[in-house]
Amino acid sequence: MAYIFETDEELKAFINENIITTMEAAEILNCTRQNIDRMVTVSKKLTPIKKTLKDKLFLKSDVLAMAK
Repeated sequence: MAYIFETDEELKAFINENIITTMEAAEILNCTRQNIDRMVTVSKKLTPIKKTLKDKLFLKSDVLAMAK
């Protein structure tokens, strides 16, 4: 799926509404950060859209789909 943003504000709104951190994903899935890390590295059930030294970012829709 391609996303097209005409302004920086549209992009910021999209990020604010649709991108979540590891901690937010853990809250949605009612689990720990360590469980999220296992879902990424061991079972490959969850794929981050960006990894940093301290955190991972996920599409909220991916996490919500796992919660069902």
